[in-house]
Amino acid sequence: MSAKAERSTSSRGAMRAAAGDMPKRKPKMKKVLPEIWRLVRPRRWLILFGLILTAVSRAAGLVLPLSTKYFIDTVLTHHHVEKLLPLVIAVFAATVVQAFTSFALTQLLSKAAQRMIADLRMQVQEHVGRLPVRFYDDNRTGVLVSRIMTDVEGVRNLIGTGLVELVGGLLTAAMAFVVLIRVSHKMTFMVFGVLLIFGLVLQYALRTIRPIFRERTKINAEVSGRLTESLGGVRVIKGYHAEQRESAVFAEGVKRLLENVMKTLTGTSALSLVSTGIMGIVGALVMLVGGHEVLAGRMTTGGYFQYTAMLAFMIMPVFQIANIGTQLTESVAGLDRTIELLGESDEFSDPERTERLGTIQGDVVFDRVEFAYEPDKPVLRGISFESRPGTVTALVGSSGSGKSTIISLICAFHKPNTGQVRIDDVDLATIRLDDYRSQLGVVLQESFLFDGSIRDNVLFSNPGATEEDFLSACRIARVDEFAERFPERYDTIVGERGVKLSGGQRQRLSIARAILANPRILILDEATSSLDSESEAMIQQGLNFLMQGRTTFVIAHRLSTIRRADQILVVEAGEIIERGTHDSLYALGGRYHDLYTRQHGLDQNLFLAPGEGDIVVEEAK
Repeated sequence: MSAKAERSTSSRGAMRAAAGDMPKRKPKMKKVLPEIWRLVRPRRWLILFGLILTAVSRAAGLVLPLSTKYFIDTVLTHHHVEKLLPLVIAVFAATVVQAFTSFALTQLLSKAAQRMIADLRMQVQEHVGRLPVRFYDDNRTGVLVSRIMTDVEGVRNLIGTGLVELVGGLLTAAMAFVVLIRVSHKMTFMVFGVLLIFGLVLQYALRTIRPIFRERTKINAEVSGRLTESLGGVRVIKGYHAEQRESAVFAEGVKRLLENVMKTLTGTSALSLVSTGIMGIVGALVMLVGGHEVLAGRMTTGGYFQYTAMLAFMIMPVFQIANIGTQLTESVAGLDRTIELLGESDEFSDPERTERLGTIQGDVVFDRVEFAYEPDKPVLRGISFESRPGTVTALVGSSGSGKSTIISLICAFHKPNTGQVRIDDVDLATIRLDDYRSQLGVVLQESFLFDGSIRDNVLFSNPGATEEDFLSACRIARVDEFAERFPERYDTIVGERGVKLSGGQRQRLSIARAILANPRILILDEATSSLDSESEAMIQQGLNFLMQGRTTFVIAHRLSTIRRADQILVVEAGEIIERGTHDSLYALGGRYHDLYTRQHGLDQNLFLAPGEGDIVVEEAK
């Protein structure tokens, strides 16, 4: 679990600061609409067919109210019983057509919307996976999960049920308006004037509510992110008896979410109030004017009932659009955040990275490299060294000295501000990352395992490896010694982050994974310092095999690895202050000697010859 998760706090400010989210901004429709069209374009013919079905369905739905006048004035008033059955058949047929077209719409557009959601999720996840490390440093994992899984959900309203309701409502209202004009243009224009005022109010309301919905998705991502961290770090939380503090942090986030929901409910309730009032005004106008028209003989009783029925078909879609507009507003807010995420530049699209690599030799050169994460706060100052192919370079120094930054530059997670990192005499800043990183291998102090089988985790570095290569890697890393004792052997599920295995077993899996990758450059980041002596001894053979013939970089390792290092670089305050072998640096009596004796004690050096014992140096996070 991260340090953020351990530092529980109930303050709202801390919750927001921990989110690491994008800066606030209002969704820009001019930017969102082209993206909507990009998503819709591959399905445009399907959507067009769906719109045709919508028109047919809504036209069939108007048959019943249209038949009201004929039923009252002809069948009932003039007693034409023989026309009753054809009228009933026509109404029934129209109802059947409406039912089947509605079913077809659900099958076509709703399923298309779900496919679009799946496609967009995969697109966003793929893009996020290609973003540089600095992006992950600034954004919490839980927030990104929420943005990938939740923000795209609203897309279904763009081509699914929301689209059907919106377009269908507009078509129904338009067709009903034409009929109403023909029946009584006087009443229709009066009603239309009232609805026009309502439309202006609705436009203003939706423009006001849209930023609130965007804020809701942001808050929801923050709360989900914190919850993800808490569940992932449950052992740390329980270890420090911090359950109540975590509950307080989560409760504060839920309260913020509740406040946001309350704002939207206030807005939607106000819209409901206005719409109810509008319906009352329209009903009173129609009753007043229509009653005078019937009494004056300018309208039949059937015509009046037909008008009121068609009026409902024009007004109801308008009020439905108000609800749909709220859904679409929420969808646009989520899509806007998704577009924002997709707009982040991925590290593989760097125009400077054009150099293709074959199999590298592994000659790594740092030439006067300087680097800073923030301006005016240098982390590395004039770092220069060379690691020849097949050699071992050890990095030691106090916490925060810059060792991990050097490794990050070797992994091409960052670029130097000045100077060069060269691989086989080629500037690493110009090399295609897919060519380079496929020849890297990394073994960390805290081995990351996926919630899958032992086989899945070892094969992760080389999915196409043969069974013989897989078993060979497991034997070299001593994975076979514990894996073959399980009932499921290599198909045993290791649990989330390998929780079902011991620290030594997880580390052996990590080493087997690196062996199977067959890297040219190997990085061991405190690969054994957290293990007990027995576990360290069991995997040292695997590490020795892994380092053979590879350019290896080691951070803060055991003495057995230090003793074999071709060069040791002592890093302090971003500079290399000493370099040499273990024996030469120990004899020098400088910083390395100080680190060694501080670790083991001055008295112990009286009977320990140089090159014996352990050295473990705390590494900067």
